[in-house]
Amino acid sequence: MATLMTIDLQNCFIFIILSLLCYYLLFKKQKGSRAGCVLPPSPPSLPIIGHLHLLLSNLTHKSLQNISTKFGSFLYLRVVNLPIVLVSSPSVAYEIYKTHDVNVSSRVATSLGDSLFLGSSGFITAPYGDYWKFMKKMVATKLLRPQAIEQSRGGRAEELQMFYENLLDKAMKKESIEVSKEAMKLTNNIICRMSMGRSCSDENGEAERVRELLVKSTALTKKIFFANMFPRIPLFKKEIMGVSSEFDDLLERLLVEHEERVEEHENKDMMDLLLEAYRDENAEYKISRKQIKSLFVEIFLGGTDTSAQTVQWILAELINKPNILERIREEIDSVVGKSRLMKETDLPNLPYLQATVKEGLRMHPPSPLLVRTFQESCEVKGFYMPEKTMLVINVYALMRDPDTWEDPNEFKPERFLLSSRSRQEDEKEQGMMKYLPFGAGRRGCPGSNLAYLFVGIAVGVMVQCFDWKIKEDKVNMEETTAGMNLAMAHPFKCTPVVRNDPLTLNLENPSS
Repeated sequence: MATLMTIDLQNCFIFIILSLLCYYLLFKKQKGSRAGCVLPPSPPSLPIIGHLHLLLSNLTHKSLQNISTKFGSFLYLRVVNLPIVLVSSPSVAYEIYKTHDVNVSSRVATSLGDSLFLGSSGFITAPYGDYWKFMKKMVATKLLRPQAIEQSRGGRAEELQMFYENLLDKAMKKESIEVSKEAMKLTNNIICRMSMGRSCSDENGEAERVRELLVKSTALTKKIFFANMFPRIPLFKKEIMGVSSEFDDLLERLLVEHEERVEEHENKDMMDLLLEAYRDENAEYKISRKQIKSLFVEIFLGGTDTSAQTVQWILAELINKPNILERIREEIDSVVGKSRLMKETDLPNLPYLQATVKEGLRMHPPSPLLVRTFQESCEVKGFYMPEKTMLVINVYALMRDPDTWEDPNEFKPERFLLSSRSRQEDEKEQGMMKYLPFGAGRRGCPGSNLAYLFVGIAVGVMVQCFDWKIKEDKVNMEETTAGMNLAMAHPFKCTPVVRNDPLTLNLENPSS
């Protein structure tokens, strides 16, 4: 299997190189840099393909980290005719976001116009303009406002209990589980509950269909990336549009269902709120039905797999470091006790668990690379940034920078436990952009607070209620990419062993 994968990657790289050469020769003209302007330092390049040979790896973030270690943390690269500025320095990232945030608030243009994911109707891919501003405001003031998150807490608690009961059932049967799959069920169910008022664990075809399409979409992510890279070549587009069409049919049925019951309930989910905006003739921006569907696809894709992968990474770190796991467990026992399941409202009182989640995100960021575009030419640190240059911030390298992190490759949650004396110093460091698991600036992830909730309660319950047995001495922490996200090369299986059953204890002692 490994040999086949290696051959497949080699063929893929050859195909990319040939495609880039054809694209370069047939469609592009080389632009020169502005006279008298100095570009950032650049590693040695090859004719025509530029620095492409330095990036041919399944772990692009690692390749870029190696380039930065060798040549510097602020570099100019060229892939055929595509100019790229690579940033692996917190101070450079800070200057860009502080001075040029609007200029880099647009992503690389998409060629998948009709696709519901990463197409022209999407919020994630939308250029910085009226539509993007309206949707960002909608997300902040309606969909993810504190009151909406509070209102949906009961549904998340129900999903968390079902997650626990499922693990308990596996433990009783002595069955092993694949952690990422179980975590994905939890995050998917929670997002379905919050976005469209139903759980994907319900016995109905439509909700379960969401999960199936998510799996298909995640598998397509790299193909979408290549299709955008070569817009004049119909690369993978038929397959991408096929999955998009399936999503379109499903979401249209759900929208119609919500429209028919819109006046029948008070607790509105995300779909209800977006339909209200869709019908509002006086709205600042008139959103379309397709834009609503694209947003839901992005919510599912952006919130499900990334949170599940983070849960998996953190549990793997804890199994490999039982002293850290035991410290979290002691903290939960002292705050929550053993007679009830921990809740979201416990998280503020569990600083070491919160620190562990942050450390997991530092070492294993869901999206190791942030990609933007300089819409206009500008200067950063005295260097010229040409118009339409791609900006790549390697947050993976940035959050493992030995100049800003002590023992950067060691899993140490203690680094996020702040004394009152060091809090101001830490806030200053955060301002210098040394910790960016969810991006920064206007295009930073609007769901970061929810992500901390999802990961914190999942890891907390798994530690509170179970011991975890693996066949090997250690979990293999080798990395790969799933789509464009960081994932474990060998998703690990382990067997839950009941440590304590708070639900049973609560039934036996109803006064507790």
